[in-house]
Amino acid sequence: MDPAVVSLVVLGCTVALFLWNRLPVGVVAIFTALALYATGVLDVGTALGGFGDPVVVFVASLFVVSEALDATGVTTWAGQVITERAGTGRRALLIAVMLLAAVLTALVSPNGAVAALLPMVVVIAVRNDHPPSKMLIPLAFAAHAGSLLALTGSPVNVIVSDAAVESGAGRFGFFEYALVGLPLVAATVVLCTLLGERLLPSSASASPVGDLSRQARVLSGHYALQDGFYRLGVRPGSPLIGSSVPADHPPGMAVLGVQRPDGAAAPPNHMIVPGDVIVVSGPATDVLTFAEVRQLDVGLRPVSDDALVTREAGVVEVVVAPRSPLVGERVFPGMVRMGELVVLAVRHRGRETGTSGVVVTEGDSLVLHGPWAVIDSLLDDRDVLIVDSPETLRRQTVPLGLRSAEALGVLVVMVVLLATGVVPPAVAGLGAAAAMVLLRVVSPPQAYRAVSWQTVVLLGGLIPLSTAISDSGAADLLAGALLGSLTDASPYLLLLALFLVTAALGQVVSNTATVLIVVPIALAAASDGGVAVEPVLMTVAVAGAASFLTPIATPANMMIMGPGGYRFGDYWRLGAVLLVTWLVIALVVIPVVWPFR
Repeated sequence: MDPAVVSLVVLGCTVALFLWNRLPVGVVAIFTALALYATGVLDVGTALGGFGDPVVVFVASLFVVSEALDATGVTTWAGQVITERAGTGRRALLIAVMLLAAVLTALVSPNGAVAALLPMVVVIAVRNDHPPSKMLIPLAFAAHAGSLLALTGSPVNVIVSDAAVESGAGRFGFFEYALVGLPLVAATVVLCTLLGERLLPSSASASPVGDLSRQARVLSGHYALQDGFYRLGVRPGSPLIGSSVPADHPPGMAVLGVQRPDGAAAPPNHMIVPGDVIVVSGPATDVLTFAEVRQLDVGLRPVSDDALVTREAGVVEVVVAPRSPLVGERVFPGMVRMGELVVLAVRHRGRETGTSGVVVTEGDSLVLHGPWAVIDSLLDDRDVLIVDSPETLRRQTVPLGLRSAEALGVLVVMVVLLATGVVPPAVAGLGAAAAMVLLRVVSPPQAYRAVSWQTVVLLGGLIPLSTAISDSGAADLLAGALLGSLTDASPYLLLLALFLVTAALGQVVSNTATVLIVVPIALAAASDGGVAVEPVLMTVAVAGAASFLTPIATPANMMIMGPGGYRFGDYWRLGAVLLVTWLVIALVVIPVVWPFR
């Protein structure tokens, strides 16, 4: 059988399996590559070569860069800025996010923009009680529209501009694309804002993110945390040595307990020795006077909501595990345990203990405060069970945290490399990912976990299908059949046919490959029909960016599939409306800006 026909049959079966939605998308992608090899359309190297394609490498590296920006609080900072400017309403946030995506795409391409903004948009959505599925498809679609704002927005723009030069028409200007791109961005933002609520699903994310941005306030209210602890260290010359816990303190001050030098809580009849720590609460003036008279060193542990979570220190809620050595130990608020962690509150058998001490039993919960490094070490501690992820809390609460400057520096360098085209995108992305690891912005295991392997497998399995459709002549067969009879027709019909052919192929073949296929046919049709090449090529560029109907149309569409909890058929509802709108705008604007003759 003709390889072109086989390629089209495999394409039809692949799309049908995606729409059927009974098999994992990664399995469908792998079966697609294997089917092309089994039918002899591709050799084994080409059929499996998609997994080493530069596009796959680039997308995988962008996940690492995105993880670095999220882990260092850059996305939290950006989200806070957007929320402060736009408020918390879904429409206002959506407009702000889409405009930001469009502008960023003009510099770094849709894939880079979506990868950089994806974690921020998810956090914004969760924090403001909006389903991420209502915001992520608009994010990707705005990125596609933004690719038509400047020459650097997409490789398609460069291909079209080079084709214009080779045809003798001259190169398109750097911002000339914006003459049609700005109306497209405006229409995309308006339609997604007005119709997204009805046409997009309210699906659950494949990797849901909880909102811990208000966790400090929640713990403070749940445990009735004290206003502040003062830890008073007993000096060798203190008059309290050899006596019991002092009772002659100011009326507004309360003694919460005494912690011995070995870290254990002192019994009620304990005689104070050098190195003991007396934990008190009360007005600062009373405490400082008490400490000065009795020669005590003062250490303040603030526990206000604002001070619970900072760059250096955080808060964590833990549950005492069965057979933990903490079981049977007496603890009280203000004592330091497990290194440098201060016990802020204890809940014993489901009840708040207040400032009094309690003998810990399994199942009791404690609120601990201290350095992030010590809190992170509890993840491997089997004596306590952590309730909420400290890493997620830090990401969502601390804007521009540790190593955020390094992360932003690497991002800027990658953006410059992508915008200038000094190196291929895969090299820029891979270099940025490696730099994030070398600068210890992310650890190697963290970088591996950040990659969406479903996306990698899906792209790697479907790139050979794009190659087969292009190399077997299937794309030429389709494009030639649809455009061959229009050389003597109205120029508007020619633009209509070019748009439809390019957009249709672009839903299953990469837009770069699609444009490479269609451009020679479009130039030939323009020459035969006596039509200028500028409107023809610009139509191809616009249609090449209209990748709205399937998740496999672009890597940007694929990147949002998991976080948005989307299925294969969730894209076309809103995408079809945008596709028709783009077609109308192209037919109205392009002939006016770039006349047919």
